Amino acid sequence: MNLATRYLGLSLQSPLIASASPLTGELDAIRRLEDAEAGAVVLPSIFEEQIRAEQDRWERLTAAGTDSFPEALSYFPDPSSYRVGPERYLELIREAVQAVDIPIVGSLNGVTSEGWISYAKGIEEAGADGLELNIYFFPTDPSEEGQAVEERYLQIVRAVRATVSIPLSVKLLPAFSSLGNLARRLVEAGAQGLVLFNRFYLPGIDIAELRLVDDLILSSPSETRLSVFWLRLLRGRLTASLAASSGVESAREVIEYLLAGADVVMTTSALLREGIGRMKGLVGGLRDWLDRHGFASVDAIRGLLSREHLAKTEPAARARYIDILQRYPAEQPSRG
Repeated sequence: MNLATRYLGLSLQSPLIASASPLTGELDAIRRLEDAEAGAVVLPSIFEEQIRAEQDRWERLTAAGTDSFPEALSYFPDPSSYRVGPERYLELIREAVQAVDIPIVGSLNGVTSEGWISYAKGIEEAGADGLELNIYFFPTDPSEEGQAVEERYLQIVRAVRATVSIPLSVKLLPAFSSLGNLARRLVEAGAQGLVLFNRFYLPGIDIAELRLVDDLILSSPSETRLSVFWLRLLRGRLTASLAASSGVESAREVIEYLLAGADVVMTTSALLREGIGRMKGLVGGLRDWLDRHGFASVDAIRGLLSREHLAKTEPAARARYIDILQRYPAEQPSRG
């Protein structure tokens, strides 16, 4: 059974990638992920705030942030509370590249072009096989136009692309008015891969204590459909690699993503819940399914249910929308 695939021009032993999380920040865990047949590892994101703090520019960053976010200073944790400092991060890259044969991808999380450029070069020089740009910017100003938000993404990609030569991917949020168009322009700006999707981390409300609650809720399989939708639409329309993210709990979600058109499938929550050994189960489940259905490789199923393959037989999206609503039962079961 051939599980080999390619992502960002890199050769992978399987299409399963351990995405950025605390688990991928330890050398022993990276070794175990390789043994569990992970195709690649994305290291935890290093944040622009971390980089600036180490360079004694913390005050400058927070002062600039308060122009757009009035309470920005109180939102940032103290630099000493960060798990991995910038220098240690580069050392982890060097160690991981020497310790394993699978690709090691760095991850940068920032909001400004300036915050990315020098450290992106450092990640490349440390030996990373690729770089994932995790552009987590949440526009809260009603006066800021969508075009300006998209341009911020494009400027970052252009700036980093002009700085490094290693492959770049961009981890996207799903909330854009014309996601397909932005995806195309990001590729034109220099991205060789797109990760669909980053998740919003939104606060809840504690009605007893009348306060906001910031917590991290791990993803579930119910979150896969949005990524599946866009993977199916983008497959064959872009020259970039497509990575699926969110909701991978079992081999079922892996297979769905591959059928939709993903080149690789990333997982975090399943590994955080069940440990690194879960990676072996995901890869094994994919291998078993391919064998049972008579497929000799991952390439044989990739994109089989994408728009590229079904364009002549699948009804238009609006027609499907109407049909789904019309078919739903008018009478709901009694709860009594």
